[in-house]
Amino acid sequence: MRSLSCIMLPGINAVEAVQWDALVSHEQPFLRHAFLQALESSGSVCEATGWEPCHLCVWQDNRLVGALPMYRKHHSYGEYVFDWGWADALERAGGRYYPKALSAIPFTPVPGTRTLIADDANADDVRGVLATAWQAHCEEQALSSWHLLFAQDDEVDAWQRQCPQLIAREGVQFQWKDRGFGDFEGFLASLTSKRRKMIKRERRLVAEQGFRLRRLEGEAITQEAMAHFFRCYTITYHERGRPPYLNHAFFERLRHAMPEALVLVQALLNDQPVAAALYFRGENTLYGRYWGSEVAADCLHFEVCYYQGIEFCLEKELSLFDPGTQGEHKLVRGFAPQRVRSLHYLVHPGLAAGVAQFCQEEGAHISAYREAANDALPFK
Repeated sequence: MRSLSCIMLPGINAVEAVQWDALVSHEQPFLRHAFLQALESSGSVCEATGWEPCHLCVWQDNRLVGALPMYRKHHSYGEYVFDWGWADALERAGGRYYPKALSAIPFTPVPGTRTLIADDANADDVRGVLATAWQAHCEEQALSSWHLLFAQDDEVDAWQRQCPQLIAREGVQFQWKDRGFGDFEGFLASLTSKRRKMIKRERRLVAEQGFRLRRLEGEAITQEAMAHFFRCYTITYHERGRPPYLNHAFFERLRHAMPEALVLVQALLNDQPVAAALYFRGENTLYGRYWGSEVAADCLHFEVCYYQGIEFCLEKELSLFDPGTQGEHKLVRGFAPQRVRSLHYLVHPGLAAGVAQFCQEEGAHISAYREAANDALPFK
C-alpha cells in the first residue's frame, strides 16, 4: 500500500475546496470548506480570537484521503463542552492548561462526523497517522491536551480502539424526529392533550400579538434580510453582557458561498421584520443555530425557533431537527434526549486520572437523566 503522510495547515485555504469537500457528507454543512473558510476569512476564527487553525490533512501521493479540523485554543469559549474546572485544577497544581488542541467546529455544538476519511481509504491507518500528528503537536508545542467534540458514536469507539488513553465524556441534547407525522396537525395529534393544547395556545398567542412568519431559503435571503438577522443575533449576546462570537462578514460570506444550506425565518410586525432565526439544512436534517429579537413577545422564540423548524421538516420531508444545545423546555415540545459524546487526551497523568473518574461518575448521572427525560416525552 502506498504510504500516508500528514501535513498541518495554517488555514483551510491551504487545501483546495474540491479536495476537502470530497470527504464531507452531504448531511453536514458545518464541515464544508466554505463554512470553515467563512469562519477564518471573516476573522471570527483566528489567533486574535483565541482560535488558531492547525488543520491536519492526510495525503496518499497527491490525493487527500483524511482530514481533521483542529485549532490551538487559548481559552474554552465557544466549545459547549465545559472544561473550565479541569483548567482550574491543573493551574492550581502549578500546571498550564492553555493552549490546548481542539478538533471541533467553532461555536457549533452539532453532533456529527469530525474525522474525514475517504471511503476507499483504510480508516484505521488514517486515524493512526492523525493520532501521531496531534500527539506530536501536543508535545512539540507543550499543549496540555487534545479534545474531539460532538463526535458520532462509531467515531468515538474507533478512536478509543486506536488510542485507549482517550477519555470519553457524555452529554445530552434534545432533537426532534419525524415519526411519520405527515404534517404539523399529525404531529399535534401524537401528543398528549395537555401538550397539544399548550402548543396550540402558544402559536395562537403569537398570531394574536400581530406577528406574521416568513421563511426565506437560499438565494431569496437578501443582503438586507441578513443584515437584519445579524442585528437580532447581536442582541441575544448583548442581553447577556457579551460580544457575539460571529461577525456580520461571516454571515455574508455564507450567504454568497453556500446559500443552498441556509433557511432564514423572520417574524414580521406591521410587515417589518423584528425577529429572526437562521437555520442550516443538511440532506436529511435541519439545524437551528442562531436567533435574536428586537422585541419582547410571549412565545415568539418557541414559534420562530421550534415550531417553524418542525413545520419546515415536515414540508421538506427532513427526518431530523436539531434545534441547538441546552433547554429542557424542548422536551415538552416533542424534542427527545440524545446522547452526545466527546473525547479527551490529557498529557498530565494526574489530571487524566481525575478527569477519567469524573467523566465516569458524570456519565452515570447523564445516563439516568436521559432515561428519565425520555420517559417524560409528551407523546401518547
